[in-house]
Amino acid sequence: MRVNVYRTELWDDRQPVLVKECGHNYSKLESVTNPEDVTRFFNDLFHADRLAEEHVWLLGFDTKLKPLGVFEISHGSVASSCCTPREVFVRLLLCGATGFIVAHNHPSGDVIPSKEDGLTTSRLEKAGEIINIPLIDHIIIGNNRFYSFKEMNR
Repeated sequence: MRVNVYRTELWDDRQPVLVKECGHNYSKLESVTNPEDVTRFFNDLFHADRLAEEHVWLLGFDTKLKPLGVFEISHGSVASSCCTPREVFVRLLLCGATGFIVAHNHPSGDVIPSKEDGLTTSRLEKAGEIINIPLIDHIIIGNNRFYSFKEMNR
């Protein structure tokens, strides 16, 4: 499967556009509904479990759960990174996604979600319901471990 990594830029008229950074042939992502596969994907592509600062990524899908693109939403400090619905949904709408997964790493290796992680997940779920682009899962990646909000019914 070909997975494209994008960034957003402002065009001359200050409107956001997608810019393809690179593409990867990635055959190990067998199921996007399996958080272990998604965790492996982010570890293989971005070394999520080895980064010293917190990053937030977005994986957008079409109606058949085929990946449309991967985006870095933010890159923060050792203990936090900003992720708002606006930054997520601008990218999802530009690529025509109909579902998405958000993933971020915890440099400490501890995958227990913070209060802010839970609030971010709730905001993304509510915004996704309103515009009919559902959140499939929010995954926290740590040292050889992961936490799936979907699996934990949160």
